[in-house]
Parts: sequence; structure tokens; C-alpha cells
Amino acid sequence: MMTELPLDQVRTLLAVVDEGTFDAAARVLHVTPSAVSQRVKALEQRTGRVLLIRAKPVRPTESGAVVVRFARQLARLEHDAQAQLGMTGPQEPARLPIAVNADSLATWFLPALGLVPEELRPCFELRREDEAHTAALLRQGLVMAAVTSSPEPVAGCSVRGLGRMRYVAVAAPGFAARWFGDGSPERPLREAIVDAPVVVFDRHDEFQDAFVRGLRRDGRGAGHRRHLVPTSEGFVNVVVAGMGWGLVPEVQAAPLLRSGHLVHLAQDRPAEVELYWQQWKLDSPALAAVAEAVARTAAGALRPAAGSG
Repeated sequence: MMTELPLDQVRTLLAVVDEGTFDAAARVLHVTPSAVSQRVKALEQRTGRVLLIRAKPVRPTESGAVVVRFARQLARLEHDAQAQLGMTGPQEPARLPIAVNADSLATWFLPALGLVPEELRPCFELRREDEAHTAALLRQGLVMAAVTSSPEPVAGCSVRGLGRMRYVAVAAPGFAARWFGDGSPERPLREAIVDAPVVVFDRHDEFQDAFVRGLRRDGRGAGHRRHLVPTSEGFVNVVVAGMGWGLVPEVQAAPLLRSGHLVHLAQDRPAEVELYWQQWKLDSPALAAVAEAVARTAAGALRPAAGSG
């Protein structure tokens, strides 16, 4: 019975997933596309599983994700061992793929990476994804760590709380006056907000809908007139431009509220997202250093985790 996973085949599968196509993987590995295809097929025969969804870009199947995760862990451990033995050089940078949500990227996360000691600092490969979906990238083996809203650890991962990111419902003054008036009892915010244009991150963003449902009792979400803006900075700019209301991170909203570019819609009803750091259980100095830097920065930038006193 063949139980070993040939390392050349495992590394080839990882290259195909990272590069997205067989041809691109071949260029990185300095072999022919035919050789790449043969290695992947041989690995699938050895495991008895289909490992790749052959689309553009290529994606790992559930079984493929297991092998990709193993390959990435192996590469990380190999690089750390070589570094400790003085065998690495500038031509062999270590890569650390991390999934992080857009609002963290735009506010507190990037300064954390600068705190990682230079001698341990890998080449960061950041993948922007909604905090509710970053754990899926961990599960697929596409990243080694993630900022996520899920407290349930992905198999093979550890999890630690980072804190709460607070959001406030805001709009440009002219927009607020036009759509919400003075918030009079005749038509309070909870009634007017279902008709007002709203800014959302993408078609999967239900954050604003959940906020509106919290104001009402009929299950209705935000209005149907929606601007889809898939960047944190662009989201804020569209709200400031008076095109719609939205939930903006408190740290981004604060200077704009002070300058009068934005006004509160429901100052007494902030929304909060609990954030967690999940990473593979891997004895890697670089990964440990990143985790500590992220936790330290989050402690200063986010509100304390729920139940932490």
C-alpha cells in the first residue's frame, strides 16, 4: 500500500493552487506544463481523490485542501529550519498568506505587520475577505492565518480573541436632512431608513440589513437602493459624498464627525463585530511573531473583547 505523499508532487499541487493555472505553476517550477499535469494526476491516483477543481483559477477540492495545507505547513517548517541553520538567502523569501477583512486592513492591521522583527519578517501575502468568510480560506489551506469573526477554531488551528471593532451609522449632513429630516416622531429613523439609499460592501454584505432589523420588529432590512463599494476607503468616501448611509468603523468616522462631514444617525446604537485571530498550529517563529504583533496592535486599536471586563 502506497502511503507516502511524494514531496515533489505535493509542492507541485501547492504551486498550481497558488498560481491559479498549470501553465503559471510550470513557469514557477521551471518545468513543462505537461510535467505539472502528470505530477498532479499521479498525486490524485496515489490518494485516490480528485484534488483540484480545474477551473480558472484552479481551486482545491475538500481533499485537495488537506494536501495544500500540508504542503504549506511543510514549506514553512522547511524555511524556518533552513533559517536556523543559516542556509537561507535573499533569493528565498518566506511567504506568509493571511486573510483579513477590509476594515481591519484600512485601520489597525497594517501597522501590526511593521512590528514584526526584521529578522523574522516574511513576505506577507494578504488576501482581503469579509471577516465572516476568512475562516473558509484557512479551511481550504489557502492562508496560514486569518482575522475572522468566528470563535470556533478551524481544524488544526488555534484561536485567540482580538477585541471588538465598533461601527457607527452615519451619513452626510445633506443626505441625513433629505431622508431623515429631524427624526421627528411622525416618521422616526426606523421608519425612514428602509427607503433611504444605503452603501454596502458587496452583494453578500448584510451588516447594514442586520442593523436596520435591530431598529425594527418586522424583519425588514435596509433599502433596495444600494451602492456596492468593495473597499473600506471607497465605502467611506461614498457616504461622505452623500450617496447613501452606512455603518463605518468608529475610528474612521471620528474625524469626519468632528469636521462635520458626517453626522450620527443613531449615536446610542453602535454595532460591534467581535474579531479573532486564527492560525495553524505550527511551531514557526515567524508566525508566532506575527500573532504577537497582531494581538498587541489590536489591544490598542479595538475595544476589549466581550466578557473581558
